[in-house]
Amino acid sequence: MKKKEKFAIFDIDGTIFRKNLAFELIDELAWMKIFNVRVRNELVSLYSSWLNHEGSYEEYRKALVKLYAENLKGCRQEQIIQASKKVVPFYKDRTYIFADQLITKLKKENYNIIAISGSPSEIVEEYNRYLKLDAVFGSVYEVTEQGIYTGRAVFEPTIHKGHAAKQYALEKGLTFKDSYGIGDTESDAKFLEIVENPIAFNPNLNLKKIAEKKGWKIVIEKKDVIYEIK
Repeated sequence: MKKKEKFAIFDIDGTIFRKNLAFELIDELAWMKIFNVRVRNELVSLYSSWLNHEGSYEEYRKALVKLYAENLKGCRQEQIIQASKKVVPFYKDRTYIFADQLITKLKKENYNIIAISGSPSEIVEEYNRYLKLDAVFGSVYEVTEQGIYTGRAVFEPTIHKGHAAKQYALEKGLTFKDSYGIGDTESDAKFLEIVENPIAFNPNLNLKKIAEKKGWKIVIEKKDVIYEIK
């Protein structure tokens, strides 16, 4: 097979996946009573606040990360993997048409495709069993030799998305010529600015402003209609 040289970078939550993997994982962990039941009430409250325009999507995402980290301490890694295996098969087909079509196109053109997500690495890696991308990166939390989480994050891709993409491309010997990037929030801007074809997909306000300033393509998918904002 011809060596993959071209490169594409995707966000997952709100870009490929129509919802949020971290939200679904936390919800499942609460139902399984791995997380305290009260966590689900906090989760629903966070989601309701966002729906009611009380804060931005980025604030909601950060609150989800905080809620997960606070309740992860003392859990066994096998429990998180078990919950991920329950969640992903149920939600795997809830994807955006635009992302599906673009991934299919780029695979045919022999692109090396990666996804970088702020959701926990356990569920991101499980999700990739269905996406079948070349590599995925999610948030990594410290685990003891006994397989118990300490609650400390050791890698948070949302802070380092641009660096992670560059490092991967360097290690694999990939070119940024004709490269693609697609994301929906300002945390994706760091990798969108290093590709030749940046796409702000259903962007939040902050990413929309960045995209307009830099002249990036803005694509909107509403129900079954996809259109570009000029």
